[in-house]
Amino acid sequence: MAQNPAALDPDVKPVLVQGNATLHKVTHDISKITENETPAKWYIAIGASSTIMLVLFGMLGYLVWMGIGVWGNNQPVAWAWDITNFVFWIGIGHAGTLISAILFLFRQKWRTSINRAAEAMTLFAVACAAIYPLFHTGRPWRAAYWLLPLPNPYLTMWPNFRSPLVWDVFAVSTYATVSLLFWYVGLIPDLATMRDRSRSRVGRIVYGIFAMGWRNAATHWHRYQMAYLLLAGLAAPLVISVHSVVGMDFAGAQLPGWHSTIFPPYFVAGAIFSGFAMVLTLAIPLRAVYGLKDFITARHLDNCAKLMLVTGLIVAYGYTLELFIGWFSGNEFEAFVNWNRLNGPYWPAYYALFACNVFTPQLLWFRRIRRSVVPLFVISIIVNIGMWLERFVIVITSLHRDFLPSSWDMYYPTIWDWATYIGTIGFFLFCFLMFIRVLPAISIFEMRELVAGHDPEEELSGGRGDTD
Repeated sequence: MAQNPAALDPDVKPVLVQGNATLHKVTHDISKITENETPAKWYIAIGASSTIMLVLFGMLGYLVWMGIGVWGNNQPVAWAWDITNFVFWIGIGHAGTLISAILFLFRQKWRTSINRAAEAMTLFAVACAAIYPLFHTGRPWRAAYWLLPLPNPYLTMWPNFRSPLVWDVFAVSTYATVSLLFWYVGLIPDLATMRDRSRSRVGRIVYGIFAMGWRNAATHWHRYQMAYLLLAGLAAPLVISVHSVVGMDFAGAQLPGWHSTIFPPYFVAGAIFSGFAMVLTLAIPLRAVYGLKDFITARHLDNCAKLMLVTGLIVAYGYTLELFIGWFSGNEFEAFVNWNRLNGPYWPAYYALFACNVFTPQLLWFRRIRRSVVPLFVISIIVNIGMWLERFVIVITSLHRDFLPSSWDMYYPTIWDWATYIGTIGFFLFCFLMFIRVLPAISIFEMRELVAGHDPEEELSGGRGDTD
């Protein structure tokens, strides 16, 4: 097929909205997801996800009643699937902040079609992550609140700020708060649009309350743009800081396999890698079911795939350097961790994570793969599996054989471990499906700005042009 000559011209800006879009068509096509009759596929998906979510709630109730002994945790594997899944879900949430904040600050307008769904994905993933440390305390209503520096008559009972668990509480709560504000502020103009288009009195009232009196006035737009820019500036460092703190949970320990300075940047790259994989896992079915191919184009998928490839190469470098450090250090305990991962009882998981996270993403070097929906969807799922295996290998293989052979033990997940993890997947999907049903999955006003050729960011930056 002959290629469009305009696509080869560096002076021609790439098209971000296809289908001869107009302002009315953009508003109608995005709003129809919430306004039109819900498709049967959505009911099937919400029924399946809600059923799985009920498994999670039932499991958590049983856990509170019986104690965390129903999980497979033991000594020395005190951190098992709970911390594995905590790190996994925190990583999933990182792409939302990256797409929304960092790409916004760098004036990358291709983010417009996927930033709203990615921001929502961040909030739901953080909610899933918070479940694990909260319930790992055993009795959350008697222990969890002590992680916060609340005023109390026993001043000596403040949290131990040297504890990695406290680091996580502050990092994740800050991340969740800023992400929620960033997501909500970005929604305000679209909530006003939904208010004005709503056919029911209840819809007009609910959307109107959350639109906070938005009237499309120039003063509203000016304050919105400044608030959004400031929140983007606050959110951008969180991409680095939050998962660096999670990495320091491990690096701060003396355990071989964890005590490494590479963990903070290694965890950040892995989080962005898995986050973009989840963005593709959600965006590809969304564009197919709701006919959003004019907005989530092949170019958007291609850009996400490129970022996956870049972060995947960083992750591969981290794996290689981890093996090199264990060998070059001359420390027999570090060397044993590498040998145990390669030849020990959990060797299938270690080789599988290399297959998923190192070799499979190399297919993204090919442009045909990056712009093909089915292969890209399959690769994104494989990467998500591989990133979960990475966290499993880091946690389990470092713990189950420590310094003393007399304390070695195997970890086997119980049915309750499986129920908790699968239940959080159902909870995540349920929240995302409800989100696309009641709120615009794509930013309406930002897409209209692309169609109209208006760039409010240039006004804030003194006329700086687009860098696409």
